[in-house]
Amino acid sequence: MFFSIIIPLYNRPQEIKELLDTLTQQVYKNFEVLVIEDGSVDDAEDIVKSFADRLAIKYFVKENAGQGFARNFAFERAKGDYFIIFDSDCLIPEDYLEIVNNSLSKNWLDAYGGPDAAHPSFTPTQKAISYAMTSPFTTGGIRGNKKGIGGQFHPRSFNMGISRQAWEKAGGFIITRLGEDIEYSIRIHSMGFKIGLIPDAKVYHKRRTNFLQFYKQIHFFGRARINVYKFFPETLKLVHFFPAAFTLFIIFTLISNILSWPTAQLCNFILAVIILLIFFHSWSKNKSAKIAFLSVIASFIQLTAYGLGFMQDFWKRVILKRS
Repeated sequence: MFFSIIIPLYNRPQEIKELLDTLTQQVYKNFEVLVIEDGSVDDAEDIVKSFADRLAIKYFVKENAGQGFARNFAFERAKGDYFIIFDSDCLIPEDYLEIVNNSLSKNWLDAYGGPDAAHPSFTPTQKAISYAMTSPFTTGGIRGNKKGIGGQFHPRSFNMGISRQAWEKAGGFIITRLGEDIEYSIRIHSMGFKIGLIPDAKVYHKRRTNFLQFYKQIHFFGRARINVYKFFPETLKLVHFFPAAFTLFIIFTLISNILSWPTAQLCNFILAVIILLIFFHSWSKNKSAKIAFLSVIASFIQLTAYGLGFMQDFWKRVILKRS
């Protein structure tokens, strides 16, 4: 099978260098790489061209229109039997393509997603953020299980594959941000194509390097869930309300303590249990008390940022019905 690896890029030259370095080490060699510079000011042309003797690589520049439409640009120019999308802040294990090829040969999927993990080289903050995005106490298994508590598995575009046949029938992304990958995978699935998780096809996803950047990203994700709801109302599940409920609980706990309400003691107890569960679960996974401590912070940011973004757009777009 011939793969086309598609990487949209926006002002991140150093990230693409690290990603391309990992692609040169792939055991499976039958692939091309398409890098789409989406109107960047700080472009990566020289970096990408420096890999021309090690990768079958193509570099394109287009006006900024967002990552979804940058991928569409690449789909139309790719030669592969199967398209694979990575975010530019990913590192790819050397056996990734071999795993995907073998998996698709045994159990065909028209579109797939893979999990993400923290690389040993990541900073403690990045490892904590990775934990917050994959923990059962935060995302509930939606991002890394075949069928999490949110229902049907939907590939995410940091690590996502689409067959040429599925693309030819479904077309590309119809929105460029705000949940474009979830909308796309739901649309592909609704057309009868088979979608699933390849559990071993993991990538190392850097995500954000500090908590402020992480907050902004997750707040955007909360808003994106409402955007997907506008396309597919039936996909909004009870689990998607959990971060909003948690955020309201945190606000209620603060008010209870400030006003010395009788509920303060119970709220504090529940909060302490949640903190301890996250701390010791992260400690068992990362073998580090420092990362476990940072994981508590990252998890609270993940839940409250998503909850606030979700409530913001739920109020504006669902209750008030604003566009």
